[in-house]
Amino acid sequence: MTAASIGVPLPGAAAPSRGGSKKVLPGFNLTLGYTLLYLSLIVLIPLSALVFKTFTLSWEQFWAAISSPRVLASYRLTFGASLIAALINVVFGLLVAWVLVRYTFPGKKIVDALVDLPFALPTAVAGISLTALLAGNGWIGQYLEPLGIKLAFNPNGVVIALIFIGLPFVVRTVQPVLEDTEKELEEAAMCLGATRWQTFAKVIFPSIAPALLTGFAMAFARAIGEYGSVIFIAGNMPMVSEITPLVIIGKLEQYDYAGATAVAVVMLVMSFVLLLVINALQGWQRRRSGGA
Repeated sequence: MTAASIGVPLPGAAAPSRGGSKKVLPGFNLTLGYTLLYLSLIVLIPLSALVFKTFTLSWEQFWAAISSPRVLASYRLTFGASLIAALINVVFGLLVAWVLVRYTFPGKKIVDALVDLPFALPTAVAGISLTALLAGNGWIGQYLEPLGIKLAFNPNGVVIALIFIGLPFVVRTVQPVLEDTEKELEEAAMCLGATRWQTFAKVIFPSIAPALLTGFAMAFARAIGEYGSVIFIAGNMPMVSEITPLVIIGKLEQYDYAGATAVAVVMLVMSFVLLLVINALQGWQRRRSGGA
């Protein structure tokens, strides 16, 4: 009979912990407390201050602040341009992801790294670069403006800037799903006589649709709150090319803090709605992946 068989710890052996195995991190109560404290300091308290400042307005004042013609025009531009940019990114983001996953070519790693450039590039730098390219005296704009095509200092510039900053969200959401898609299913469909379009519509698209929707929602949400890259190329003309974040900045510069927070609360509610939609789409994608 050995010492281990009768439960006597050997020299140098760790004593068994009471109540089960030891965990690397502290207990649930402590980690949850730190988590809630951190989120409160970083997220909840600033957002609560935003809401409480808005409560200083009466309902009539609040409604007047968020529904003035200038603010409504900024809503239409912000949400409309964000929607158009996200839809364009869905199409071309899928093409970029497809090329990166399915083909091998010289410089592929460089192209793959360029997709993440809008993540790392300061938005102001992006706006200045796009303006230098597309303005009337820019490298590209000087040839387009004589043809009557103006891409800067109008809503077209807003859409272009939002396309630039939103593309990586679609590519990086769809790319891993395409990598996990089984090519054997495509080969089987083509062997059964399916055309390329039928193979894409019946085999490939259903598997990537949840990821594509998630990428669209993320690009749309990101575009709504964009500021730095837009203000340089938009022209910032009230009722024409003024985005909602710029309206908020203008109210702050006029010391209309309550009016600024009122408009910001509208954007905050829309952000929460989009966040819920994104989480629902991601949950749907996980369930589909698990079911598959």
